[in-house]
Amino acid sequence: MHSHSHSHHHGHAHHDHSAGIGATADGRRRVALAAVLTFTFMIAEVIGGVISGSLALLADAAHMLTDAGSLALAWIGFKLAERPADATRSFGWTRFKVLAAFVNGIALLALAVWIVFEAVQRLLDPAPIMGNLLLIVASLGLVVNLLAFRILHGGDHDDLNMRAAVWHVAGDLLGSVAAIGAALVIMWTGWMPIDPILSVIVAVIIAFGGVRVVRSTGHILIEGVPPGLSIEDIKADLKRTLPDAEDVDHIHAWALNESKTLITLDVLAKPGVCTESLRLAVKRRLQDAFDIDHATVEIRAPLDNSE
Repeated sequence: MHSHSHSHHHGHAHHDHSAGIGATADGRRRVALAAVLTFTFMIAEVIGGVISGSLALLADAAHMLTDAGSLALAWIGFKLAERPADATRSFGWTRFKVLAAFVNGIALLALAVWIVFEAVQRLLDPAPIMGNLLLIVASLGLVVNLLAFRILHGGDHDDLNMRAAVWHVAGDLLGSVAAIGAALVIMWTGWMPIDPILSVIVAVIIAFGGVRVVRSTGHILIEGVPPGLSIEDIKADLKRTLPDAEDVDHIHAWALNESKTLITLDVLAKPGVCTESLRLAVKRRLQDAFDIDHATVEIRAPLDNSE
């Protein structure tokens, strides 16, 4: 896996379409591979968790299940995003990936709640745990997660879908580490409560990732102004740089996905100004100053009431 193929669009949200398609195909392959890997091992973890009686292992397995599910969702997202726009979906399926990441984030939060609930039950009614089996399965889990992380981490870091997937796997890595820690403590000291306690720590980490993903994707889904843009700034900038504009209003800016910003606005022209050249000037300025290449600009000529 060479992870250098995507260094060219770090820190810059602007993608040309050719890079977009390549990145999508690459992302899709990475996600599919990671999904198959985590799902296969998740089955082993469930069996190990049930036999050894470890919640930390079951928590990690449950996390791996949502992981595999999230990776599958991400894969569908990449697949759909490649489909062209049609008559009923003028933006195509681009936003499905954001929706998938949002569902993913909610799944992470639900999972965290379940683990904490289970852990409280275990602390109230401790059960013996087989430390050695726990250690073996958790160590293998760590290796699998490292592999999956390695595969995904080489992908496009600006893609929210990819980011949600990486968060899942990172949480998984920590889950495996926690399970290994629990196994060692149980083998050395026989103190069983360490298992549910460490599973709660995993739950907190999972919840943290979930909140981040839900916030960033939810903002896109409610048509929030993209981070780093300000309606006030855009208005002030256009009024400052375009002498032909009398006023700028009705600005709406939103994002189709994490890398494509859309904007609509009204500009009132000064008397005697060529409205078409003003319209082009506004679009050019939005492109240069704010990197917005998808603007719908309406120019209003002043009402002539001087006579």
